[in-house]
Amino acid sequence: QVQLVESGGGLVQAGGSLRLSCAASGSILSINSMNWYRQAPGKERELVASFSNGASTNYADSVKGRFSISRDNAKNAAYLQMNNLKPEDTAVYYCNADIRARGSPFVRGYWGQGTQVTVSS
Repeated sequence: QVQLVESGGGLVQAGGSLRLSCAASGSILSINSMNWYRQAPGKERELVASFSNGASTNYADSVKGRFSISRDNAKNAAYLQMNNLKPEDTAVYYCNADIRARGSPFVRGYWGQGTQVTVSS
């Protein structure tokens, strides 16, 4: 069984920083992309940042220049460094990864439980 666990959310003032962590565990054969999504109240879940297996990264326009995604393949982990946070960044942040579990021929997407980020003005 595969699990993703996020940590690092919290309350921060506008202009502050937070670092989110995501750890994948379980019977993992390989991990393709690792991604961060967020969902604000009343809004759809949106992709914030992605880190492919080939080490390419992509960001939503709203976070470019402020957020940075990184990976530690040895730890099956991903991180999201968030700087210069704005009130509109307030949301539940979810880690997502495309993982092939041991014994499975397929790659499927897994989700963490989410971590709340609240930015006060």
